[in-house]
Amino acid sequence: MFRGNNPAKVDDKGRLKIPSGFKTLLDAANVTQLYITSTDGKSAQIWPLPEWEKREKVLMAHSTLNDAVENFLNVTSFYGQQVEMDSQARVVLPQKLRDRGKLNAEVVVLGKVAYLEVQNEKEFEARFAGFEMAADDRKAVADLLSKVS
Repeated sequence: MFRGNNPAKVDDKGRLKIPSGFKTLLDAANVTQLYITSTDGKSAQIWPLPEWEKREKVLMAHSTLNDAVENFLNVTSFYGQQVEMDSQARVVLPQKLRDRGKLNAEVVVLGKVAYLEVQNEKEFEARFAGFEMAADDRKAVADLLSKVS
């Protein structure tokens, strides 16, 4: 389970070094194959390939019946690329995502439970400045968490 925030840098060749805490989790699961994609072009999602494949199976069962699934598959394929983490824990972010999401220098790598999300650090901080979770959101999350035993 990925959690937390780690600053990182994308080098001139488009490579992102996976932060060590996240790499440890990937190593423990024996994962080197990843799927990098996006649903909005503004951030990159880095999925362990086995986790992404679970979602693909569910989506494929409904792709011919559901326009939303078809659109999701189109956008995640457009931005998507299967990659292998190298021996130095680096992955190459797809060029389309580096350009559109401005993922070409300082970034933040956020743990999102099943995947990692990469965002431009300055833009993330600008969006997050002054952010306060809405009361409705806090209540909705509290309701979900009240079901945890």
